[in-house]
Amino acid sequence: MQTHEKILLGHGSGGKLMHELIEKVFLKHFNDPVLLAQADSAVMPVVEGRLAFTTDAYVVQPLFFAGGNIGKIAVCGTINDLVAAGAQPLYLSVAFIIEEGLEFSVLEEIVQTMAETARYASVRIVCGDTKVVGRGQCDKLFITTSGIGRVRKEHEDIGSGKHIQPGDHIIISGTLGDHGMAVLAARNQLGFTSDLQSDCAPLNLMIQPLLDAGLPIHFMRDPTRGGFASVLAEIAENKLFGIEIDETMIPVSEPVRGMCEVYGFDPLYIANEGKILLVIPPKATDEVLELLQKSGHGKHAAMIGRIVEDYQGKVVMKTNIGGRRIISMLAGEQLPRIC
Repeated sequence: MQTHEKILLGHGSGGKLMHELIEKVFLKHFNDPVLLAQADSAVMPVVEGRLAFTTDAYVVQPLFFAGGNIGKIAVCGTINDLVAAGAQPLYLSVAFIIEEGLEFSVLEEIVQTMAETARYASVRIVCGDTKVVGRGQCDKLFITTSGIGRVRKEHEDIGSGKHIQPGDHIIISGTLGDHGMAVLAARNQLGFTSDLQSDCAPLNLMIQPLLDAGLPIHFMRDPTRGGFASVLAEIAENKLFGIEIDETMIPVSEPVRGMCEVYGFDPLYIANEGKILLVIPPKATDEVLELLQKSGHGKHAAMIGRIVEDYQGKVVMKTNIGGRRIISMLAGEQLPRIC
């Protein structure tokens, strides 16, 4: 394998080249003992409580951007989907679709990032798959990750939001739009540069203290594609309550705000990969904010609105100039291939 600098179709053949690829790239970095057994299925102990199970595919372009790469998004995105369901992430599976001709050095850097991110989050990568397709049959590299997490009984309704009620507060864990704008900046054809970093991060280390403290959380969701606004619209849709948010309280960094003004994007609809939205009863607001802000990923956490009896089924934003604006679900796609 070391005589090849790029992926060949033979690396997906199931033969010697594929075994060398698995051993010298994937097993080298994903060195979990369950994975090293190389069985057709990963065998793990059955955990107590309930299981959360999720899967997602990642097709970001370009593969690398400030603050991360497609591998980091794949690990963080699946971890955060489990976190949003109130789960403690435990295990991941990873499937790679690799285009013939991809440089080995690129693949190994992405795999190494995935391993480092999973270790940081204390989540195990225990199984996976590799396919190599011909030139032009995919765009360099696609990754699919699935994840399993443990859910305590008292948290099993967090993902459904069935306990949301008027009076609840809405909290966002940090500034909006960083990931989408960082990927946009990495697309050199737009002709500008920026120091902006993606917020891509696993959020279990930030959220677990809230769950362990027994704080009442009525809903969580990570606002990825469709952004913060689409999550709010989804919460309110067909409900007997409305949502009121205050534009002056929504955290947006100056670089993101500036880029959005130049290119005509709305930061409320830009994807995030390291933020989470929470709906909580007002009595818990101060303690939730304090715990979030202690975390490096939540230092800009803010309460930005509330669930209200008015505006049933709608989201209304009080604007900076004192007006009212209806916030709807994203129509179409502001930025394709960002996650």
